[in-house]
Amino acid sequence: MNTQQSKPLVGIVMGSPSDAPTMKKCADILDELSIPYEMKICSAHRTPERAHTFATTAAERGIKVVIAAAGMSAHLAGVMAAYTHIPVLGVPMDGKLMGGLDALLSTCNMPKGIPVGTMSMGSHGAVNAALFAVSILATSNKEIEAKYIEFRKKQSAAIPEDVPVAE
Repeated sequence: MNTQQSKPLVGIVMGSPSDAPTMKKCADILDELSIPYEMKICSAHRTPERAHTFATTAAERGIKVVIAAAGMSAHLAGVMAAYTHIPVLGVPMDGKLMGGLDALLSTCNMPKGIPVGTMSMGSHGAVNAALFAVSILATSNKEIEAKYIEFRKKQSAAIPEDVPVAE
């Protein structure tokens, strides 16, 4: 979505360019529901000033939810949550180390007082983060609520009720 024409409501940040293909699935859902967003690379460890600036300016830029994806030590979601009061959803990336378990544990094990809503790993987590962000936005926006309800109805309708007969 061209964020130059629309004020973004969702900020998607990722720790590395290698996270972009997975997080495109997140962006695709937001595009499908016409939710304006922005995507940035902000490593908690390699570009900490960029991550700090993104988090501390998100609310004043109109962002209502941050989705933060990272692998390995995966501190990005926690850094975002430490510097902003808006909801932060963490998406741990699948990885070569322990199958991504390191990223999952880094994302979900937050100290009390700094909440991060942690999704599942990889592309399923990316899609669910987008849908969770939409559900948060829907609580205060009737137009988004209607789009989200319709999306869920279509999703349900696409699942057959009857078991296919094997030939």
